[in-house]
Amino acid sequence: MAGGVGARFWPMSKTSRPKQFIDVLGVGKTLIRLTFERFTNICPAENILVVTNGIYKDLVLEQLPELTEHQVLCEPSRRNTAPCVAYANWKIKEDNPDAIIVVAPSDHIILKEEEFINNINTSMKIASENNWLLTLGIKPSRPDTGYGYIQFEEGTVSEESAQLHKVKTFTEKPTIDIAKSFLASGDFLWNSGIFIWSLKSIMSAFNELLPEVDSLFANGVGKYNTSKEGVFIEDTYSICKNISIDYGIMEKAKNVYTLAVDFGWSDLGTWGSLYTIRDKDDNMNATVGKNVMLYDTKNCIVNMPNDKLVVLQGLENYIVVEDDNTLLVCRKEDEQHIRQFVADVKVEKGEKFI
Repeated sequence: MAGGVGARFWPMSKTSRPKQFIDVLGVGKTLIRLTFERFTNICPAENILVVTNGIYKDLVLEQLPELTEHQVLCEPSRRNTAPCVAYANWKIKEDNPDAIIVVAPSDHIILKEEEFINNINTSMKIASENNWLLTLGIKPSRPDTGYGYIQFEEGTVSEESAQLHKVKTFTEKPTIDIAKSFLASGDFLWNSGIFIWSLKSIMSAFNELLPEVDSLFANGVGKYNTSKEGVFIEDTYSICKNISIDYGIMEKAKNVYTLAVDFGWSDLGTWGSLYTIRDKDDNMNATVGKNVMLYDTKNCIVNMPNDKLVVLQGLENYIVVEDDNTLLVCRKEDEQHIRQFVADVKVEKGEKFI
């Protein structure tokens, strides 16, 4: 899934080039490129589909030249993750009705790739043997309010894997006090947003729980992978509801299981999440930029172009980011407000800054 605009990562992430198409980590590869290469260790490149907004089709093909146009599914508008998954389901059914599917965002960080690959292979084996909807749950390291949480039932359901549990509840982005209580209870995991299931299991779930979405895409049978697909998808998205796969399917289904994993994951949704994985100096500042000078400054993340000189004095726990024609200075504790900043900028200053 590569259609998001990454508003919380503004101003580096902008509508014209969202964070999945940027070398956020400074390693010479964009996030979508890293994700693609990770999955080529699991399946051949021809088995990888990218669902993105139509305006990013050329970016996808530029950064992933191994793909054909057939493998890039272009959404005409943003309708959240359930229509995205439904579209891919029906495309995959045309090629392989017995497929086992991994659904993954294109902009996540995975630090322990070998462990990740082992977890995905384990999950695909489980999905091939059971009519289950599987999600990867990350063992939480802190009471983070920016993540969704999965509560699992006591006991395991498989002799092969003590990490496998039946899901009890999902909770979206709790308050700090509730997040602390989740960690203390020991039966909560972060929701990674990475799902594994058989095509038959997920299509059955759509048919039962989101029939209005499923039936819209079912009307495309005979049009997928033909010249008629584009017009059909344009029409379908114009009337399809906006709903997430979490809310529409995962929170309602009775056959949801989670594999508790720890492969160095971050959804890289905010500047704070990037701060946690970046190298720090002696004052716990994480900086990018060749000309950053800090005085009496602690616990900050500073991201500046190499050709700009920035001198900061007396800051603590701040985000300081410049990109192109935009400068953001924001308290780290208030980073959840960045999405609102972007909305306000759009209204008051226009599209060129977002």
